[in-house]
Amino acid sequence: MNKEKNIPLFKVFLAPEEDLMPRLREILYSGQISEGFAVVDFEKQFSKFIGCESLLSFYSGTAALHTALILAGVKEGDSVISTAMTAEPTNMAISHARAKIIWGDVDPLNGNLTGKSIEEILNKNSKIVKAIMVVHYGGIPAPIQSIRDVAEKYNVPVIEDAAHALGARYAGKHIGAHSEYTMFSLQAIKHMTTVDGGMLVCKQASDLPLGRKIRWFGIDRLAPRTSVDVDVVGYKYHMNNVTATIGLVQLEHISPILQKHIENGKFFDNSLIGIPGLQRCVWDALAEPSYWFYTVLVEKRDDFSRYMTECGIGNSQAHKRNDQHTIFKSSQKNLPGLDSFYSKMIHIPCGWWIESEEREYIVDCIRKGW
Repeated sequence: MNKEKNIPLFKVFLAPEEDLMPRLREILYSGQISEGFAVVDFEKQFSKFIGCESLLSFYSGTAALHTALILAGVKEGDSVISTAMTAEPTNMAISHARAKIIWGDVDPLNGNLTGKSIEEILNKNSKIVKAIMVVHYGGIPAPIQSIRDVAEKYNVPVIEDAAHALGARYAGKHIGAHSEYTMFSLQAIKHMTTVDGGMLVCKQASDLPLGRKIRWFGIDRLAPRTSVDVDVVGYKYHMNNVTATIGLVQLEHISPILQKHIENGKFFDNSLIGIPGLQRCVWDALAEPSYWFYTVLVEKRDDFSRYMTECGIGNSQAHKRNDQHTIFKSSQKNLPGLDSFYSKMIHIPCGWWIESEEREYIVDCIRKGW
């Protein structure tokens, strides 16, 4: 084991103390720490950053996904097409909506849902499918154009889980600009964190009033509290001024952080070529990844993982395919693309903490073989 190296797969970025702490002290002792002016400001600034006007903040990405499903019209007993190649919250949100999951298959070369798989499901189930949940796995954008072509053909809304894909683009536009709903996670280890939190981009501004009610007990907070009438089930899903303030400061530093992920990812794209037993992921030509981590497909994965660990390089499969969980057992089906991807995929670090020396060391170790 190389005790001199300790390159983690994930590392939290927080803005410099001199930038963050004064702003936090100010809000903590302002007398207004729940949802208020800081939340509104954060929503405005985040909106400008991704170039999407209509969005809502939440205390978690999962809460944002659940709200998206409600706004999309998903009700108890309805079906939602989703992917098993994701973190559990993606599909737990569907369970929160009391809907059923129909697994779509993924591209074995990148782990993302395919338009072909979605269309095969809709050909047989168009009457019961009320939404399509798409994950941009590892920061690699899914093939949005082919997915949207199918979704529009069958008039089914698309919800993009962009938890891994802040800063990614597709067809020259930021992720968030394409579908009816897009969720960004601000959880602890994502590209940008507010400690925890989420954002939901809505293509139609008309969704915002209901979204605001859903995230606050069904109550319109803009109306006098004693005169409101609660007519929808709502939740305690709102963001607070403390996490929003962290987000405002983080936004001031996020561009170079994202650029570092992208530069490191592209370095690996160009450097991990022609290595026996290793294949790089391949994606849609219109996709511009933001590389939350870097995924490779390897033979003898256990040996590769053990060797990377001995070299002091963080590595992991990160996510268990969701269709193997008991809670999703009733949705199990044959998924050959996922079988292939899941049997070979493993992630290595490519984040903002990886300097030139570290990324060259990672490539050198891999080239020596495992």
